[in-house]
Amino acid sequence: MSTRHVLLGLLAERPKHGYELKKEHDHHLPGARPLAYGQVYATLQRLERDGFAEVAETAQGGGPERTVYAITDRGGAELARWLEEVEESAPYVVSPLFSRVVVAAVTGGAADGYLLRQRAAHLARMRELTAERRSGSPARALAADYALQHLDADLRWIETAMERLADLRGEIDA
Repeated sequence: MSTRHVLLGLLAERPKHGYELKKEHDHHLPGARPLAYGQVYATLQRLERDGFAEVAETAQGGGPERTVYAITDRGGAELARWLEEVEESAPYVVSPLFSRVVVAAVTGGAADGYLLRQRAAHLARMRELTAERRSGSPARALAADYALQHLDADLRWIETAMERLADLRGEIDA
């Protein structure tokens, strides 16, 4: 995820301060890892340094002073460029699931037992996400749909891996 672009997108609506950006990020992207406040403020400083955002005002309320940031024309152009990019598919398999199965097979471990446990964990998580999708906000439902479809793809791969384990063990033993 590109934190800088997400923050630019949130600033495109109107100027905001860091606390507000963190809260909106966590609300609008409920399936994503929550942002740390330090990450928000460090990213805002880099956006300002690069000319993508600027300080619009410094607000003094009942609490601490808040710096309000606004997106610049340059930041708007960068956001538009990023939104037009097609997300490339990953060139490598970087899944811990895949790695564990292969390492278990290479070391003579019980890869099939691991796959069965992983399948059960995926199915349990899918039940949780299905319930969450029905009772959550549209953003939460969209995040649940995304996660459900990835889990479904993993489950299909688990079935394929179970079918290929004997071939993999034969190749390793050869």
